[in-house]
Amino acid sequence: MTLTVDIERRLGAFQLRIAFEAGEGVTALFGRSGAGKTSVVNAIAGILRPDRGRIVINGEPVFDSERGINVATPRRRIGYVFQEGRLFPHLNVRQNLRYSRLFSRAPEPSGHLDRVVALLGLAQLLERRPGNLSGGEKQRVAIGRALLSRPRLLLLDEPLASLDAHRKSEVLQYIELMREEIRIPIVYVSHAVEEVVRLADTVVLVSAGEVAAIGAAEEVMGRSDLRTSAFEGGAVIDAKVIEQDMQHDLATLEFDGGTLIVTNVDALIGEPVRVRVRARDVSIALERPQRISIQNIFRGTVAEIGPERGGIVDVSVTVGAVTLRSRITVRSARQLCLVPGLEVYALVKAVSLDRRSGSG
Repeated sequence: MTLTVDIERRLGAFQLRIAFEAGEGVTALFGRSGAGKTSVVNAIAGILRPDRGRIVINGEPVFDSERGINVATPRRRIGYVFQEGRLFPHLNVRQNLRYSRLFSRAPEPSGHLDRVVALLGLAQLLERRPGNLSGGEKQRVAIGRALLSRPRLLLLDEPLASLDAHRKSEVLQYIELMREEIRIPIVYVSHAVEEVVRLADTVVLVSAGEVAAIGAAEEVMGRSDLRTSAFEGGAVIDAKVIEQDMQHDLATLEFDGGTLIVTNVDALIGEPVRVRVRARDVSIALERPQRISIQNIFRGTVAEIGPERGGIVDVSVTVGAVTLRSRITVRSARQLCLVPGLEVYALVKAVSLDRRSGSG
């Protein structure tokens, strides 16, 4: 299943020009608030009509300005989850879930409701009304309602924006499970780095109404030249848990450049994870330090030295098949005489575990 978007729309002084493709898995529309992300998903859903372009789902155009095609929202077979969930307060959870069937022309497979309820952990909530649910529970019900409409595409527009950290973590786990279970494109809108790194297979970076970058999450979220768009640069690394030290709450992760020792990893041995190493958390040394508290020290080669910005420079260091980035002062870079090809040691001071993946 695929989604193709190539549209333009003027919104006052704001010009939206967006083109990308999405397949199975999660495609994240990522960027600052006001970049145009919600306008894009509204256009896909049929809520906002583009001035020009095409939107194609599984080979079927649902919008084509040249051919005069603009399929009505209910006929597009799209599941849409908003920031607030938008549940009906007078209906209980079971009735809210069932409501989606009113707009689905596809027959419901036997046991479909039970599978969705199990996938999203809703069994204990079915008789409760939205007023008696937490924010995270409401969003899980909203996602379940969207799935029960048998969509061929799922849109999630900042679904965690109104939740606290605990509820966000709760819902993220269910979205990860859903990502592995359903085989349809999921377009996930967010300006939160940790959500995008944890969930996305593909990232579409949206800036001022246009696509600034598109590619695999590891590639886009690690680009130092895009750090001023919506996030600071760094490296996104796919790894695997190979050891757990329960006494000290430490885990050892294996990746293409060696091993990382990190804390608070709720994952089993052999399980894949995705981690983010921020550029500001990587230091550089010309010799391997001794008697130091930092446990993650890697021998690597300077691959690139970025442009100077306000006395700061990003240095890319290749470690195995992974490129780490270090943000240091220009003075430090000159004192160390850093040039491409120089062998150095990268000292990783902190690691953020942003994704627990079951995809392997």
